[in-house]
Amino acid sequence: MRALLKTVVGLLAAVFAGSIPAYAQYPDKPIRMIVGFVPGGFTDVLARTIGQKLEGNLGKPVVVENKPGASGTIGADQVAKAKPDGYTLLMGHVNSNAIAPALYPRLPYDVIKDFTPIIHVASTPMLLTVNASVPAQDVKSFIELAKSGRGLTFASSGNGSVQHLAAELFMLATGTKMTHVPYKGSGQAIVDLVAGQVDLNFESPPNVLPHLRSGKVRVLAITSPERSPTLPNVPTLEEAGVKGAEVSQWFGVLGPANLPTEIVAKLNAEIGTILKSPEVIERIQSQDGKILGGSAEEFAAFIKEDTARWAKLIKDANVRLD
Repeated sequence: MRALLKTVVGLLAAVFAGSIPAYAQYPDKPIRMIVGFVPGGFTDVLARTIGQKLEGNLGKPVVVENKPGASGTIGADQVAKAKPDGYTLLMGHVNSNAIAPALYPRLPYDVIKDFTPIIHVASTPMLLTVNASVPAQDVKSFIELAKSGRGLTFASSGNGSVQHLAAELFMLATGTKMTHVPYKGSGQAIVDLVAGQVDLNFESPPNVLPHLRSGKVRVLAITSPERSPTLPNVPTLEEAGVKGAEVSQWFGVLGPANLPTEIVAKLNAEIGTILKSPEVIERIQSQDGKILGGSAEEFAAFIKEDTARWAKLIKDANVRLD
């Protein structure tokens, strides 16, 4: 009789346990956060900063995995094809989750349909920087120089990168023409900018600041709508007379499509709280980043708008991958 009762109790326990949704116990194992770029960049820094805090709050390991290649699309594709259970996340980037559709005709994922936006984390502006030998002290004189027929060259971290497209947008807005010199990453592009092998570069502040202090490069403007607290004397492009050339790199956490709303809500709340941490605020702002946050729905709407914006620019500038 006791054996029968024990069996019945065990069966009932199994039935009730099976009726509890998986998200009610989430997370009960390690979470992977994929970064589509090499270690050390701002995307990686954000993933590790948030992952460390998230691990402490959720009580389960958050493992950051770098899957670099093809402007972040390799890592993004891995997340797009993952099981929608909340254990594989992406630290998304404007390149892989907004720009890519207009550049890669055979992109293996749909940036709108194949992801679940969770939270918009941060953004960083770009700086219009020139080699110290370039005889232009402000944006107005730089535009005049570009129109003079000198044949200016601009670097980027790769064809179709946000650095490249920032320069294309600037040229459309100012009616100038410059020659693009693409590199495999920001590192060598900045090395050649400092050495004077190229004239200018649109680049993230953290990559440029050390060289500004050395006097080997000069910053003419910032691409954000407001000035930077780090560089308060640098005007925005609009203040310098260039309208419609605002550019920023954005970063956000996404999961595969059809991620349960309960998991999305939990992650959004947890990461939203993390973004209010003084330590995290200081870390992001020290890289000239702007903390965003907000709801998952707001992030989803933003991605749709931004994807359309980049697609128009790429069409108007006739940008193509070689």
